[in-house]
Amino acid sequence: LSSPCPFSIPLVLTVYIFTFLTGLPSNLLAFHTFLVKVRQKTTPVDILLLNLTVSDIFLLIFLPFKMVEAASGMEWSLPAFLCPLTNYFYYNSIYISSLFLMAVSVDRYLGVAFPIKYKLRRHPAYAIATSVVFWVVTCAHCSIVYIVQYEVLSPNGTATSNNMSHCYEDFSSTQLQILLPVRLEFFVVLFCLPFTITIFCYVNLVRILVALPNIPARRKQRAVGLAVATLFNFIVCFAPYNLSHVVGFVQNKSPSWRVYALLFSTLNAALDPAIFYFSSSAVQRAFANCLATLWHKLSTILSRCYPPSMLLVGDGRLAGTRTMDTGPCGSHGADMHRECPSPHAALQPPPTPTQGPPTPHAHGQRGGELCVDRGRGGIPGLGQQGAAGEPRAGLAGAAALRGRMKVLWAW
Repeated sequence: LSSPCPFSIPLVLTVYIFTFLTGLPSNLLAFHTFLVKVRQKTTPVDILLLNLTVSDIFLLIFLPFKMVEAASGMEWSLPAFLCPLTNYFYYNSIYISSLFLMAVSVDRYLGVAFPIKYKLRRHPAYAIATSVVFWVVTCAHCSIVYIVQYEVLSPNGTATSNNMSHCYEDFSSTQLQILLPVRLEFFVVLFCLPFTITIFCYVNLVRILVALPNIPARRKQRAVGLAVATLFNFIVCFAPYNLSHVVGFVQNKSPSWRVYALLFSTLNAALDPAIFYFSSSAVQRAFANCLATLWHKLSTILSRCYPPSMLLVGDGRLAGTRTMDTGPCGSHGADMHRECPSPHAALQPPPTPTQGPPTPHAHGQRGGELCVDRGRGGIPGLGQQGAAGEPRAGLAGAAALRGRMKVLWAW
């Protein structure tokens, strides 16, 4: 963009940062999970998903360079050699993701439509060969970035270089003559063909699973979730950018809104983990364990900041508690969902230190609940004050305290 809109740069930068912060940890976790699975027991779908994860990680590694470009007002301030290199892996990841998503859909469909035949012929070597072909085809197509950037000939036959103040933007007429037809070929071969095959596979996959009564409901839900996530990825992430190729070919220029369409393609790296989640139970366990670990660490940090103390303070109440009003069963008593003692129960004398556990009648228990004297902030039978202001019961040791708490909770 030679003159970006005022709101475009913050928008582009926000999408880049969001994709990087959410996509990198989730893709690294998925990469580790698939790598462990491939080493233990290799399956074709794990190989395909591992390659899909690698393509996303490549995009995320070079995404900070795009952040710098956006922060610089969509001008390339980094070394010149990083411009074609960044765009090469950037576009490479977008198109190879569509191919591997198509391959995963074919694997799922064949496993359901032809379970016996496919199981007999399902070899990891086929998935490896398919992955190599996909990488070669995509890398060959994306080499147009280097061709347009450096090797395009001007009308007088001398080599020209693109204006490096803007990376892969503001193309000359000679560059557009080569670039626009190639983009149209990208649209047909690397988008329309994979998208059509993916729709066919997932529509028939869901139709077959719904028709089978002996298939568990959980498996049907996973299949539907995988189909929805994949089709959503194609329609939202890949379709706008690839449609810009058709518009540019018709208008004979690079569309000005192409940078915004690329934002949706960038989000693909953050949305692919949803496909991993529905595709593999191992990824589901890995994500669940990771969330459980993070929650445990967060709980540990919070417990250190706010430790639950069981010590008694001088007025006989538990440390960390606070009184709610100035008198027993005052204006806040109704908010505590506790039963208050009747006037006759309030006339009963408090227990002496030598007495056993307090009786329900002595402390106004009604309806099976213990009423706490909120005026003194204490709990009956637990550290009541004497005349000198010192606790009568005090702390006789952790064991005695725990025993008394058990008695109170029992009442």
